[in-house]
Amino acid sequence: MSTAIAILGGVGLFLLGMTVMTDGLKALAGSALRTVLGKAAATPLSGAFWGAIVTLLVQSSSAVTMTTIGLVSAGLLTFPQGLGLVFGANVGTTGTAWLVALIGVRVSLSSYALPIIFLGSLAKLLGSRRIAAAGGALAGFALVLYGLTTLQQGMGGLAESLHPSDLPTVLGMPDVGWVQGSVGLMSLIVVGLAMTAVMQSSTASIAVTISAFYAGAIGLEQGAALIIGQNIGTATSSALAAIGASATAKRLALAYVLFKLIAALIAIVAFPFTAPLMKSFSASIDGMTLLAAYHTVYNVVGVAVLLPATQWFTRVVEQLLPSKQPPLQRALDPSALASPVVAVETARRVIADVLTKAVATVSVTLSKGPAPTEQITAASAAIADVRTFLSELREPPETDAERFRLTSTLHALDHVSRLVEVLGEGTFPGHPTQVTDDLRSTELCALTMRAAQTVGRSITSESALSTKAAPIGWTVSGEIAKSLADAEEAATELGAIQRNHRVTALSSVAPGGMTAADAFIQIDATRWLAQIAHHAWRSSAHLLGQGSNLK
Repeated sequence: MSTAIAILGGVGLFLLGMTVMTDGLKALAGSALRTVLGKAAATPLSGAFWGAIVTLLVQSSSAVTMTTIGLVSAGLLTFPQGLGLVFGANVGTTGTAWLVALIGVRVSLSSYALPIIFLGSLAKLLGSRRIAAAGGALAGFALVLYGLTTLQQGMGGLAESLHPSDLPTVLGMPDVGWVQGSVGLMSLIVVGLAMTAVMQSSTASIAVTISAFYAGAIGLEQGAALIIGQNIGTATSSALAAIGASATAKRLALAYVLFKLIAALIAIVAFPFTAPLMKSFSASIDGMTLLAAYHTVYNVVGVAVLLPATQWFTRVVEQLLPSKQPPLQRALDPSALASPVVAVETARRVIADVLTKAVATVSVTLSKGPAPTEQITAASAAIADVRTFLSELREPPETDAERFRLTSTLHALDHVSRLVEVLGEGTFPGHPTQVTDDLRSTELCALTMRAAQTVGRSITSESALSTKAAPIGWTVSGEIAKSLADAEEAATELGAIQRNHRVTALSSVAPGGMTAADAFIQIDATRWLAQIAHHAWRSSAHLLGQGSNLK
């Protein structure tokens, strides 16, 4: 009974420590996690490399995976780039097994762990944000070490009643036939899968396996078979998390499951060769290190096989899970809300898309008459979706730059909302070129629309609304800066014309130059032109972060 309590307590402390340490490391990384992943995944290969590094640092493949889902949904990464990060996260998460093999089961650190837990907890409770995060990470790490020591003690008791001969024999063990070894291999794989499914942590279940081997409760080949199953079991949590999730989350979860199954299939096929190879190395390398290395190599081989076939793999996943959502709805994925940086950039790009379509509608109106109301209704619905999306953002931005980006995005949303409202009011009869004598007003409005469309397209052309992804950041090239300057100049001149035109039109009624009705029609038409030019220009400026001096 005491053995079972020690094992369960050790696993519990290990899981609690991993959770506390991961939360602390994620908080310590802050928005840098999203920024690094967004910029590092230029190609699937670089994404896999940096996905492994970041996962190793924050000790959480789920954190990297969820951040990747938000980045892909927002259009900051393409799906193949996201796959690269997910593949890399599978390699990075094997680092904890090395911690267990090299330190955890060899040295009793409980006497050192307790003071570290105290110091880390003190820093977490009393320190500032960064110090508190570091304290949480330190306390979590010490809890992991203390849990491993407790687990080691429990496994020592288990080894007294459990011997490797009590478990199924697998291929590669002495005097084991193919049939018996294959059945034993599959049996232990199922056991390993069940362990991870119950613990919801492959790291914890692999720690149990390495500790059991160190205590002599299982053999080297049996430990390797358990690791195969434990690696597959990690996919169960992703599959459960994908239920009811967005299309992007489901696709990445499916890709994760397929990756695990393909890697496991490779490991099973190669097991008759790898088991004797590990046995030959055991004369010079201890078994715990071999099991940790097997876990790493197992995942590296899976990545090496699938990474060159990323495009093909992407097409398979997309065919298995086709998305029925329109581009805007896909972009406003709730998973992006986990990161203020990603959420704000998502909203910014959707606003740019709405602006592009709205000014295109104005251009049609100026040349052919009022555009179909369906286009305006769709723009209004998209704006409502963005407002709801940003209203659900609970975590405040961390830096001044992030707060400025959020403020600029809200300004842009406000102006594009007013632009769509003006378009929806339909206060002018016919279209402006027929109701105003001042053709210059129409020309200036058309110029502003073209400039705003250029700005909007510069933002959306490399987002999830197309086939290419772009990193977070203001993009203001020479061409875009000129377009913005043209929009400002035209909108400002049009505003001045609108004020002068009002006085001129009303003054011409008394001498009989026009009727009062015609005067008001022309005033309304010119005001309409000035309003939409004004809001299009200012929305464009705020989308590019150039509107800090505007109101």
